[in-house]
Amino acid sequence: MAGAAARPGADPGERLILILLVVFAGLVAVLPVARLLIAGLAPSGELDLSVMAAAWSREATQRALGRTLVSALGGTAISLALGTGFALLVTLTDVRAKTVLVFAFMLPLMIAPQVTALAWIQSLGPGSALLRLVGLEPPPGTPHPLYGAGGIILLLGLHHAPLVFLALRAALRSLPRELVEAASASGASPLFVVRTVVLPLMRPALAAGAGLAFVSAIGNFGIPALLGIPAGYTVLVTLIYQRLSGFGPRVLPEVAAIAVVLAILAALGLLAQLRSTRRDDSRTATLSAAVPGWSLGRWRLPVEAGVWMLLGFVVFVPLLALVATSVVKAQGVPLSAETATLAHYLYVLFDHGATRRAFANSFSLAGAAALLLMTVAVPLAVLADWRRSRIANLLAVAAELPYALPGVVLAIGVILAFLRPVPLIGIGLYNTVWIILIAYLARFLTLAWRPVAAGLAQIDRGLDEAAQAAGAGFAFRLRTIAYPMLAPAMAAGGIIVFLTAFNELTVSALLWSSGRETLGVLVFGLEQAGESTAAAAVAVLTVAATLGLMLLGSAVARRLPHGVLPWRA
Repeated sequence: MAGAAARPGADPGERLILILLVVFAGLVAVLPVARLLIAGLAPSGELDLSVMAAAWSREATQRALGRTLVSALGGTAISLALGTGFALLVTLTDVRAKTVLVFAFMLPLMIAPQVTALAWIQSLGPGSALLRLVGLEPPPGTPHPLYGAGGIILLLGLHHAPLVFLALRAALRSLPRELVEAASASGASPLFVVRTVVLPLMRPALAAGAGLAFVSAIGNFGIPALLGIPAGYTVLVTLIYQRLSGFGPRVLPEVAAIAVVLAILAALGLLAQLRSTRRDDSRTATLSAAVPGWSLGRWRLPVEAGVWMLLGFVVFVPLLALVATSVVKAQGVPLSAETATLAHYLYVLFDHGATRRAFANSFSLAGAAALLLMTVAVPLAVLADWRRSRIANLLAVAAELPYALPGVVLAIGVILAFLRPVPLIGIGLYNTVWIILIAYLARFLTLAWRPVAAGLAQIDRGLDEAAQAAGAGFAFRLRTIAYPMLAPAMAAGGIIVFLTAFNELTVSALLWSSGRETLGVLVFGLEQAGESTAAAAVAVLTVAATLGLMLLGSAVARRLPHGVLPWRA
């Protein structure tokens, strides 16, 4: 009996849970991507590129493609420079307050891109309350310096630099001690060791970070929307948004054809990253790995001052400008004791119905997505890792696909998949809040699964094997062993999913309808409508919620698997 229970796939409960996982992943992850590919490449059921040819024959589409590549490559270059420098400094030297430094550096990635763009708009524009406070405001009528290509490239670079940092930091922690010690013993300076030993060994990690930054940049909607649309600078994601929001579902074949090429760009970025990593395999045979911990000596104080000044300009000054805009009576009014007011917060919290709906919708959608994905992640990880199920491994790969795609591309796939009523049950999801939830489940499944998989790798499965040998079924072992032991990792994944979904805009920009606004959509809409002070107030509230959740995660970090919270040093 125990032997029968131990055989993979012999447990009916295991088969049922695997079937449920296949149905779940098929509906939320595979179906939208498949519908997008069919609509873009075979709209009539057979391969037909006429719609794609017509869409890409337009000058506007070709121009948007060129601008997409320029902004993504420029942003990636900035991300590489900042992420690499910060990772080397924090990981290899004795710079102080590393936990706080990493937290501050990671903050732009955790804050929604539309909030980042709004904060920078308020910090450098002619009507900036913060610049007026210190007497540095530009003359009225001065064009905003961030509108257009330069501002988009800069903010994409700043927003995605933490991705490069995360990729490089993980690799630096396994740096071969022998090679570093041998170079140092021969009299080489730390800078020489970094240039000739460390960076060559880190090329795969740098390629991985660059690939992540590039893919994230081509799919970023909030930054090019707020900085590009006012200047007439259109990239592919904003072109798709403008076409679909202006003409509705009747242009779905056209935008699907554009989205397929955007997806191909993302896939090429990831493939280039993988190819570079495999071709440039810098693994070494080593018995030990440890970061050097070089002393900065007399340069430590100047270096620390420079880092904090940079973080202050990149992170804190824009947020201060956002707060300043949210508390002045009107846009362009100087901030003072007489002009400071909390009226905008009272308005958005108590008098503005759309804000209350957006908070309720975002909280409900982010919470539901976090809870559902936390629940799904555990059996998926257990089946893939402990049970070695090939189907579960394929499902884990499928879970990565929607997250790798640009959010706008996924949104179009979800629209195509659920535009008509669902077969068998006859319920329509289009123009409801449920279609947004489906998109969130697809988009963020991998964020819930990764911490659980990391936690599972650190757990001895002896207790599960003993229960299995005693005849306990798979569902019982999940409920009594896997879920309790993986609870901290589940919580970490849930926090990351909630943080990411709470302020999400890229997906919901195409899926929301009247009465189903999310916070990301609300901030974007208020700014586009010229209500900058109200938009700033809502943005400040979302930043406060983000900071609160990040601090909560940090407070319980000791109970979580190592490395699952990206902002922890």
